[in-house]
Amino acid sequence: MTEQHSHQFERGTDGPKVILVGVDGSDSSLRAAAYAGGLARRQHALLAVVYVQPVMAAGAALGVPVAETTDEIAEELVAQIREAAERVKGIFDVRWEFHTFRGDPYNGLVKAAEELKADAVVVGASEQAGHRIVGSVAIRLVKAGRWPVTVVP
Repeated sequence: MTEQHSHQFERGTDGPKVILVGVDGSDSSLRAAAYAGGLARRQHALLAVVYVQPVMAAGAALGVPVAETTDEIAEELVAQIREAAERVKGIFDVRWEFHTFRGDPYNGLVKAAEELKADAVVVGASEQAGHRIVGSVAIRLVKAGRWPVTVVP
């Protein structure tokens, strides 16, 4: 008699390891990307760099072409990441991908982590004073309890 086991995907143990880092162009998010890059290199994991494009209501945009602006930010981030990757080429080899999701930062990162099957999430500490009171994206990700979350100052 043969025993059959149903095998389910388990984060952190099966398949390719994926370390997700959220970037928005802030200094702390770029430090988070550098930190996550080191983790990915040491663990031979894929570094998934994610930018969440904010979605604003048409009235809130006040005539400013928000989509174009956020696309420009995404392009600038890709350029910065490529430049950094080029500088360490031959010294450090890190497999990386850039992804853009739309929405608020928290929900965008949750969606990205689920779709990309992230083993870990790395974010920069919030640089906005109000977040100390209301709660930052990092704190909300930790409270979600789905992935190990590293917050880089």
